[in-house]
Amino acid sequence: MARYKPVHKGLKLLPVDFDQQILPGSFEFALCHLVDHEMDLSAFHARYKNDEQGASAFDPAVLIKIILLAYSRGIISSRKIETACRENVTFMSVSGDSQPHFTTLAAFVATMGDLVTTLFAQILTVCERQGLIGHHMFAIDGVKLPSNASKAKSGTRQDYQRQLDKMEASARHMIERHQAQDHQPQDAELARKDAEKLARLQQEAQQLQQWLQDHPDDRKGRKNRVILSNRTDNESAKMATGKGVIQGYTGVACVDDKHQIIVSAEAHGTGSEHELLLPAIEATGALLHADTIITADAGYHSEANLNALAEKAIDAFIPDNGYRLRDPRYANQSVHTQKADPLWDKRRTEPKIVLFSAADFSLAPDHRSCVCPAGKTLRRNGSNATINGYAALLFKGVVSECGGCDRRAECLRHPEKTRVRQVAFLQGKRPGAASHSDKMKAKIDAELGRRMITQRFATVEPVFGNLRANKQLTRFTLRSKKKVDGQWKLYCMMHNIEKLAHHGYAA
Repeated sequence: MARYKPVHKGLKLLPVDFDQQILPGSFEFALCHLVDHEMDLSAFHARYKNDEQGASAFDPAVLIKIILLAYSRGIISSRKIETACRENVTFMSVSGDSQPHFTTLAAFVATMGDLVTTLFAQILTVCERQGLIGHHMFAIDGVKLPSNASKAKSGTRQDYQRQLDKMEASARHMIERHQAQDHQPQDAELARKDAEKLARLQQEAQQLQQWLQDHPDDRKGRKNRVILSNRTDNESAKMATGKGVIQGYTGVACVDDKHQIIVSAEAHGTGSEHELLLPAIEATGALLHADTIITADAGYHSEANLNALAEKAIDAFIPDNGYRLRDPRYANQSVHTQKADPLWDKRRTEPKIVLFSAADFSLAPDHRSCVCPAGKTLRRNGSNATINGYAALLFKGVVSECGGCDRRAECLRHPEKTRVRQVAFLQGKRPGAASHSDKMKAKIDAELGRRMITQRFATVEPVFGNLRANKQLTRFTLRSKKKVDGQWKLYCMMHNIEKLAHHGYAA
């Protein structure tokens, strides 16, 4: 029988040279070199006032190294980071055998504030010096992630007031029932549980009442519309994702196409992508050159955004929602849309009623009338009309024919309210009425536009794949926009350091 040398597992006492554990070319080597030789941490040192009194503190450089190394390993929990600093040789080597408590690590991340923005900019300066930023194309996209906020505690002030009224009514009912049972024998355990339930209910009602006093107005969004507030983190937002509705933030990143360096990163408490395009572009600062091309997905397409880009003379490729229907490369996409969705809701739903459209009406040769699918005649109701920049012919039915028609349910959205059907035939764009959206559609449908959309996918999507799948960024662990934004920038900064390490920085 063959004999083999013994394999040692488990505990073994060995002399370890920490300096020899950090190998050149690795992420931790680039990280340590950046923190020790490139980063200006004077703003962090200024926060400590223990030069004469007080206990000694952990060096901010050490804490930054520990946190970024943990994020690169997919570790986000401060308790797990503390454990790694005690048990993992790489963490011991990077931290100089420092073993900060998990509360120290969590507090440091939560209180970094605007200082992380300075660190992010310093890393970008190194990336620029190393030639990793090409300035040819910046691809913008965002990812919606849940945060440390309760989705169940979202609503308007009116919703909260109804909840408070119900709590107070329940508390009064319990008190009245207890008073009625004061002179009757009661089980001691049951009485204790009722008392705890009443105290908990009164405490929740008091907290809710205090929140209403502290927030006298509803939270407002675009066009002064009322949006849902949240009692655990009022700067977060309830947003729809492919995995359902979450309570969290949108992390937006602007990625350079040369080596996928993140040139700007910011977290926003909204799920509406329209309003996030211009802030992402402005955050790139001096890195945005006059000939830099901006690309984004259809969620950022709006007339207002395209108009603002035109005013700033920024070359952009931002497709509309229907660009795939016009692109022959997606001609067979219906095959995939017909596949079963693993998140498909199997509850029975009523089939949607498809109403008659303008294509179902027959326009007379003289354009003075049209005939509906039921054979009724609609007369001309307007001339020289304009709908969204298109010249239009308007027609309207008469009550004597539409009122008694047996196909009203197929023709009118609200047959019980609407008396007659109206229909418009679009005749093409009026001269000089082309919008920025129309110009962008023509730009996207051209060969260059299709190539830029493909390049956008290859630039920004792998970055989010790395952060979410490889680095396990599945949620933000903090509350408030300022703290979540700092954590998002830390992850994006870690991604950039990883790129530096892969391209031989300080090796």
